[in-house]
Amino acid sequence: MPVKTFQIGSPRGSREGLRIGAVRFLPRGVRKQDYARRDLFDVWFPVLAPSRKLLRALKNKDFTAAVRKSFFARYKKEMLASTDAKQAIELLARLGKRTDISVGCYCADEHMCHRSVLHALIRRAARKRM
Repeated sequence: MPVKTFQIGSPRGSREGLRIGAVRFLPRGVRKQDYARRDLFDVWFPVLAPSRKLLRALKNKDFTAAVRKSFFARYKKEMLASTDAKQAIELLARLGKRTDISVGCYCADEHMCHRSVLHALIRRAARKRM
């Protein structure tokens, strides 16, 4: 059961399973008990989101290929440098072998979003444990 990705707020897909919000900030104006009902996410997991510092560095920049490459490299470095993030990635890799789960973010285009990097890190962790 491979781990999937989704855009927060998109309709739930089949076999999407538990939706994990890998975002730094909670949606404004939404009560916590309404996150799942409104197809946002079931669990908020901010340890898997880019740091505030990294998000601030990206603010007001055009998301060019060079900026995206730098952002993705810095995000990956953050994840691999953090024991909490590495353990969370390991947890998702193992859970994904037993049940359907999906990680999501607000970004419309997965290829322009940290969740593509996170997805790759989870897949890599799953392969190491085979």
